[in-house]
Amino acid sequence: MIEQRTPYGFGTVLDVPFETALRETRDALAAEGFGILCDIDVAGTLQQKLGVVMPPYAILGACNPPLANQALQAEPDIGLLLPCNIIVYATTAPNATVVAAMDPESALALTGNDAMRPIAAQVAARLRRVVEHVASTRQNEAARCLAIKGSDAGNTASPE
Repeated sequence: MIEQRTPYGFGTVLDVPFETALRETRDALAAEGFGILCDIDVAGTLQQKLGVVMPPYAILGACNPPLANQALQAEPDIGLLLPCNIIVYATTAPNATVVAAMDPESALALTGNDAMRPIAAQVAARLRRVVEHVASTRQNEAARCLAIKGSDAGNTASPE
């Protein structure tokens, strides 16, 4: 289930390790036509620069080239708000990882340019599908695990 986590982003919490969530997020972005322009290891950078130790935290700077081109044609300074950021970070709970995306409609509304609205809506729809896909993949896997456990529990025959 995805939720509006902040006025400027939406996401979900997954019951999987950070590395799994990061891989699945990258795959889902690619399926929606996004390339990853930058992959920032926030935790690694803060540890290296400041000696701060924190759980894994990544920022993926994603770009859908055809939509970015439309946005740049409509608003040349839109590069100040690009690329679309997707965050993946481990929480303090075991195997709990947040996957969240910036809300392009909120961000691009800053321009005051009505031509940006349909572009922002298209990008938002794609990013929501990314988060929904990652969340549904995890829910489907959890349901399969429960079904397997349930079928094992019903099997009381002893091996010969």
